[in-house]
Amino acid sequence: MSYILSIDQSTQGTKALLFDAKGKVVAREDLPHRQIINEIGWVEHDPSEILKNVIQVSINVIEASGIDQSQIRAMGISNQRETCIAWDRESGAPLYNAIVWQCARASELCKALEPHAESIRKKTGLNLSPYFSGAKLAWMMQNVESVQQAAEHHTLCMGTVDAFLVHNLTEEKAFKTDYSNASRTQLFNIRDLVWDEEICALYGIPMDALGQVCMSDSIFGHTTLGGYLKQPIPICGVLGDSHGALLGQQCRKPGEVKSTYGTGSSVMMQTGETLVESQHGLVTSLAWGLNGKVEYVLEGNLNYTGATITWLKDDAKLISSAAESEVLANEANPQDNCYLVPAFSGLGAPYWDSDASAIITGMSRTTGRAEIVRAGLESIGYQITDLILAMQSDAGIPVTELRVDGGPTANKYLMQFQSDIADVSLRIPDLQELSAMGAAFAAGFACGLYDTQTAWDNIAYTHYHPQKDDAWRDAKYAGWKKAVKQVLLHD
Repeated sequence: MSYILSIDQSTQGTKALLFDAKGKVVAREDLPHRQIINEIGWVEHDPSEILKNVIQVSINVIEASGIDQSQIRAMGISNQRETCIAWDRESGAPLYNAIVWQCARASELCKALEPHAESIRKKTGLNLSPYFSGAKLAWMMQNVESVQQAAEHHTLCMGTVDAFLVHNLTEEKAFKTDYSNASRTQLFNIRDLVWDEEICALYGIPMDALGQVCMSDSIFGHTTLGGYLKQPIPICGVLGDSHGALLGQQCRKPGEVKSTYGTGSSVMMQTGETLVESQHGLVTSLAWGLNGKVEYVLEGNLNYTGATITWLKDDAKLISSAAESEVLANEANPQDNCYLVPAFSGLGAPYWDSDASAIITGMSRTTGRAEIVRAGLESIGYQITDLILAMQSDAGIPVTELRVDGGPTANKYLMQFQSDIADVSLRIPDLQELSAMGAAFAAGFACGLYDTQTAWDNIAYTHYHPQKDDAWRDAKYAGWKKAVKQVLLHD
């Protein structure tokens, strides 16, 4: 039996999974890493800790499985996107902590670039924002002396987490990234498929500090996991985590849509080889490069979906566990019209208002704990629906099915509400680690272990279907849009 080792390096920690020759998970191990947050809300990770954890969690999963290491055919990597690192080309050592996708420290830098916002959007598919890697890397160039010195000596490497891991894990010390990750930096021209010299100059990023952009199913190099493996194995599948989930959800045809419910959410529509420019607040990215061709997606990103449930639990103290939110939502007064708009760090797509503040509105004498908790859950469904409607308008393709994954999909109230408010059927796979599965499948396709026709044969699904009529849906959604309008009406 042959196996694929897949790494999912995410915001909260690192997971290692072993997939067998039929694409089934046979073992999994996890390790968390520190969240480094200062008093003004800057969010960082220690790249050395992440690298150490990737190696250790890989060793752990191999040893826990009991397989012979010689049975591992290849390795795949999925990674938290937009989080970026600067490191030394010769030693591989980080020059500064990783700046995490959640961190908005570069907002002032972006404001200075607003005259170029439309040009940047046309080339990269992305709205000018500190959310993406380019502004974060520019901040390092302007504020970190070790980064400046490395640039002067032409030993500077800059990139996303995948590029840092590939460079430090591979025997070749390869400096490579894939199309999906490159397209989320706001430095990559998704039309010409090259790092854009003009944009890099605007951000002050040296072109020689950026890695080679490769197909997602390329051989990125070979690894022994820091000397643990007796024989090196190829790393031949690399994808940003949301793109990995898109592949794991088998969204291979134009119009197929997936939504990952995590801390935030990524909703993606496959548009194939057609680049669709959004007129409704979405962004355009590269889905991946597979089988010698690149494909595109429309995407909307939300800051607070699963994190809203965390806020209800940890900050508002309205629930003691995520599971309790489902119980309270079912107990809430059905006539109560309370809405929560979770703009705790502004609103993402399709509104793109970084100055918006969260509100609870529409409260009455009947509004209590259960009603506020239900409003928090429903805010997730409303935000996803905003993006689905925008995608339908941009692509001209009706969405009838949404393929979903992530922890909150276990909440039956939320899933039925999502199906009802968006008027779509939901398909939830029994395997929740879709990002790791996508990376594993890309690696498995590349090394010949998996057949693209049969890779998904062993996955079972749960389905939800709409149960409400148009009158209910229209009234509920109109209330949501009214609540959002209140959030957007600020000075």
